Amino acid sequence: MLSDDELLRYNRQIMLPQWDIAAQERIKASKALIVGMGGLGCPAALYLASAGVGELWLADFDTVEVSNLQRQVLYRDSDIGLAKAQAAAKHLQQVNPYIALRPMLDALNVDNLLAIVQQVDVVLDCSDNFTTRDAVNTACVQANKPLISAAAIGLSGQLSVFDGGHEHRPCYRCLYPQADEQSMTCSESGVLATLVGVMGTLQAHEALKCLSGLGEGLYGKLLLWDADMPTWRTLKFRKDPACPVCGQNKEVKK
Repeated sequence: MLSDDELLRYNRQIMLPQWDIAAQERIKASKALIVGMGGLGCPAALYLASAGVGELWLADFDTVEVSNLQRQVLYRDSDIGLAKAQAAAKHLQQVNPYIALRPMLDALNVDNLLAIVQQVDVVLDCSDNFTTRDAVNTACVQANKPLISAAAIGLSGQLSVFDGGHEHRPCYRCLYPQADEQSMTCSESGVLATLVGVMGTLQAHEALKCLSGLGEGLYGKLLLWDADMPTWRTLKFRKDPACPVCGQNKEVKK
């Protein structure tokens, strides 16, 4: 049930005929895991918190550095040296005191990811490396949880929603069967502040759709943004029957 204060706080969403009180109550009862509280995780968490998602699990073992402040909009100079997950939780509680926040400072890995993912309703991959993305995807497939993944580098962004536990929907490994050994990070090639803001916000948008049942998700579609043009493109891809994570011969975790 929503309190009178919450009804007032979320009034502009509740007014939408596609949303209503039922959708607001669904997201209030939901838990979202955000993997990586950097350039993507900060705007994603901000919008999920302000929209009223009931519980946010914030996973990041890193600390705030001065070079983060250009694009990681949750943090301030006074946060430098603090754990990102704790600093983010502090600021998000001020954004919305009606939600629960769970900062997670330990690194996620194949040993603990599945147990964590099983406890939430949706996962947002805001990390910056293939190893983490692949491990998160595998856990989401095994737990049958939707995964909203974005990436941003330089002036290019991409977004997709994966649901490899579904019979006909692809997972992250279907799209990226192997690690790109030549892939760059923003610390090596740079990134525009607004790029991660847009992509992280779109992740929050897809998460809200997923949790509330609003509209159609980006399953089997890869949204690409060239921010300097600017152009948006959507590519379609299918579930790979031979995918080792979600295909017919997938590896089963014992």
